[in-house]
Amino acid sequence: MPSDLDGHPLCLLTIHAHPDDESSKGAGSVARYSAEGVHTVLVCCTGGEEGDILNPAMDTPDVRAHLPEVRQRELEQAAKIIGYDEVVLLGYRDSGMAGTPSNDDPRSFARADLHEAIGRIVAVLRRARPQVVVTYPDDQQGYPHPDHLRVHAVTFPAVDAAADPAAYPEAGPPWRVRKVYYSAWSRARVVAMHEKFLELGLESPYDAHWFERPSHDESITTRIDTTGFGDVRRLALQAHATQVDPTSKFWFGLPPEIGDLVYPVDDFTLARSDVETSLPEDDLFSGLRAE
Repeated sequence: MPSDLDGHPLCLLTIHAHPDDESSKGAGSVARYSAEGVHTVLVCCTGGEEGDILNPAMDTPDVRAHLPEVRQRELEQAAKIIGYDEVVLLGYRDSGMAGTPSNDDPRSFARADLHEAIGRIVAVLRRARPQVVVTYPDDQQGYPHPDHLRVHAVTFPAVDAAADPAAYPEAGPPWRVRKVYYSAWSRARVVAMHEKFLELGLESPYDAHWFERPSHDESITTRIDTTGFGDVRRLALQAHATQVDPTSKFWFGLPPEIGDLVYPVDDFTLARSDVETSLPEDDLFSGLRAE
């Protein structure tokens, strides 16, 4: 098992808002590190109770009546496909979109007591002892879901508190996370996918609206080569059968043997680091590995 400079096993921990977020964001990278022997941990903050059923074949009274349980099974299957060693459910309810009744539910992640929510993550950090944490960026203009915003809001206080012996002493011995990354959806990916659709004479799901969005590619610091793991995101997304329409051009419009190879890279932005590393990087553990 690969280790850091202090001899601790390498561990990658990702924090996501809902079941299926782990599949759409950085799944290939997690699969690559898992295959390498890095311990991989997924923290899922909500149960996804407010997710729409986008697959008509799954839109049945029975599925609707048991959606939380169905989504839990989907998450377990997707995590297995990706290669996560551990899935931690933080235990909050899906907040739904801003302005909806579910957003006011006191059980929702958006309404959770911040001190308590941070403490739950601190306990996971201290037990799993990751050197690297992946979370969501502060700029989420493209999709300002309350739960995604909350993930960002709790991550850095939790990372700081995990390293502080005086904070949450009941959560175990302190642990210092060395690097924090934001997952990124690059303009380069959109362009590559769009051009491949046109090259094959297919209708592209990337309309003009996609290219009107501000590009944050200049903030990307780290690109992970996912060659050999190109099918992981597709298969993991398909495991979320209620949430992903199998006919979606956005996710599955290109033939798999082509789509899996168009952009074999996951993009990240290094948000915080206390180790020396040269940018750009091609490894989330750059500067941390024992020789």
